[in-house]
Amino acid sequence: MSQPLLHDPLDLAIAWAEDGQPAALATVIATWGSSPRPPGSMMAVSGGGRIEGSVSGGCVEASVLDAAVTAMQDGRPNVLSYGVTSEQAWAVGLACGGELDVLVQAVGPGGTLPMTTLRAAVDLRQRRKPALLATRLSDMHHVLITRTAADDLASVTGGAIEPRLVPTLEQVFRDGRSRRVAGADDESWFLHLLTAPYRLLIVGAVHIAQVLAPLAMTMGFAVTVIDPRTQLATPERFPGITLVTDWPDEALETLAIDTHTAIVTLTHDAKLDDPTLRTALDSPAFYIGALGSRKTQASRLDRLAMDGIGPERTARIHGPVGLAIGAIGASEIALSILAEIVAVRRDAALGRHPGWT
Repeated sequence: MSQPLLHDPLDLAIAWAEDGQPAALATVIATWGSSPRPPGSMMAVSGGGRIEGSVSGGCVEASVLDAAVTAMQDGRPNVLSYGVTSEQAWAVGLACGGELDVLVQAVGPGGTLPMTTLRAAVDLRQRRKPALLATRLSDMHHVLITRTAADDLASVTGGAIEPRLVPTLEQVFRDGRSRRVAGADDESWFLHLLTAPYRLLIVGAVHIAQVLAPLAMTMGFAVTVIDPRTQLATPERFPGITLVTDWPDEALETLAIDTHTAIVTLTHDAKLDDPTLRTALDSPAFYIGALGSRKTQASRLDRLAMDGIGPERTARIHGPVGLAIGAIGASEIALSILAEIVAVRRDAALGRHPGWT
C-alpha cells in the first residue's frame, strides 16, 4: 500500500478533522479558457490557518481562503465563480482570460463532506483502486464509486448510482479527467476522479536513491525503495521512505503496477536489474529507467534479447537513465532522472529526446 502523501490536500483535510480541528476542502469543479489548474485540483484549509494545495496557482487563493473560513464556521458549502468579466476576478488577479468555479465545503461533523466517505475514498486510492466521488451540487449528496475487477461500476458509499450518469462515469474513468455534468432533471453533478498518486519504485538502495527518493516525494510521488540487501535498505538511510527488502521481481509482482507508476533501477547489478526490467516490461508502468552508461545499456539489452525480449519491447527502457545534462554526483544524477520522469509523464519533447546522442 502507498503511504499517505505529506502534502496531499485530501489526506491532510482528513487528518486535521480527525485531530478535532475545523477543516475545509476547496475543489475546482469547472474551468474555461486559460485557467491554470484543471477540474479536480484541491486546496485544503485548516482551522489553524494551514493551507496545502492550490486551485488557481495563486490567483484566487485568498478569496477561496475567506470562503473556507466561512464554511468551517457555518458548515454551508459555497460555489465560487471567477471570470475576467467580474470585478472580483480582476481584484484577485485572474485577468489572463481564464474562468473557474470552485466548490468549498467543510469536512466532517457540521460540514457537507462526510468523514466516512472521505476515508473510504482515501482507502481506495491508497490501494490503487479506481475511485470517483460524485457530488450532486444542489444538495451536496455524495456517492463514492469504484470499478470492480469485472470492469463494472459499484457504489461504495452514498447509495445507488443514478442510471443516467453511468455512461458519463465510465467516460470519466476512461479519460482520467474530472468534470461537471448534468444528470436527471438537469441536476448538476461534479464527478471527481480521485486517481492514485503517481508512484516511483526505486530498485537499489544506493547513494543516488538517497537523493532521488526524498526529491521525488517533494514532487508528489509516493516512493518505495526496493532492495534485498538489508544493510543498505535501512530506515536510517531512507527516513520516511517505504522500504521493501524482497527480491525486486517478487516485490513488483505484489505492488499493483499501474499507469501512474514509474520504475527505476539503480543497482548496476544484473542479478537485480534484469529481473526487475523483465517484470517492468510486462507492466503498464508509464516510465522504466535503468542506470548505466551506453555500454552498460547495450549489454543489458543483449541479455534481455537472449531472454526473448526484443527491441520493440526494450525500447520502453530509458537508458542511460535521465536527461543528458552533464550530471556529476548523486544529486545531479537524481535531478536528471526525476526531470526525465516528469517529461515522460507530461509527454514533453525531452521525454522522447533526452539528449543522449
